[in-house]
Amino acid sequence: MGKKLGVGLLIVAGLAAGGVWTYRRYEATKPKTLFPGEAATVVAPHDESEPAGGGPAGKPESASPGGIKGASSGAGGFQPRTGETLDFIANVPKLNSAVANLRVKVGERRNVEGKDAWHLQAFAHTENPYRMVFELDDEFDSYSEYLNLASLKYEMHLNERGQKVDTVERLTSSSREPAPANEVAARVLPGTRDPIGMLMYLRSVDWSNTREVKSPVFDGHKLYDVRAVLVGKSQSVTVAAGKYTATKIEIHVMDNGTEMKDAHFLLYLADGAERLPVLMEAVLPVATARVELVKAR
Repeated sequence: MGKKLGVGLLIVAGLAAGGVWTYRRYEATKPKTLFPGEAATVVAPHDESEPAGGGPAGKPESASPGGIKGASSGAGGFQPRTGETLDFIANVPKLNSAVANLRVKVGERRNVEGKDAWHLQAFAHTENPYRMVFELDDEFDSYSEYLNLASLKYEMHLNERGQKVDTVERLTSSSREPAPANEVAARVLPGTRDPIGMLMYLRSVDWSNTREVKSPVFDGHKLYDVRAVLVGKSQSVTVAAGKYTATKIEIHVMDNGTEMKDAHFLLYLADGAERLPVLMEAVLPVATARVELVKAR
């Protein structure tokens, strides 16, 4: 289905759908570029001196804690609910069948390096008969700060076509902060979220008073700039879980300063206190991919 579909669905849904749509592999200890436009940022498991020029290059476009433009920041009364489990099905209508099943879970709160954090999880499994072509069983673990859902640690446990890759990345805005043993230190912009934390963050936004939010998002390999824009209210949406009235949000993904032009991403959040993500869509030149809610509990 292509890399751009994978990146978009992963960021939009936080559901590990990037793995479903051919998640990009990488070597955990290999030097990587994390900041859009920066060419020499190294991700390493050991402490190192601050490079010439100081800390991370660039700053989030908004100085507010939530990256909210045109409105005051804040969670709008929403917080993830411990024990919440959301089941989704991913399908491509042209294929007339389900491609993968996806699950997002909210675990208990934990202490991560002295900070109060949510343990969020996402699981992805391809469905038959597509397992014969691309067998996938992936797990993603996010440890996101309690108040702003900024990512502290992101784990990827990938099992695709029989090849397993396990990576644990500690996100930090300073190269002077070493990662614990068996983890990789990923130097990112302050306030960066991982895909699962980004999904929860978008649920936390008070869209009745906000038209746009921005956030850097680290997908385990690269840092993207993500802009979410309110495009509709009281939208009627029918998915496997039922009929909902929802808020429609358009997702713009910037890769190295350039927006992905050949893909269009939409997120629908149901009205109500839980703000359930009932539908995610990736509209491509050749097809539309849908990730729709099957059950919430």
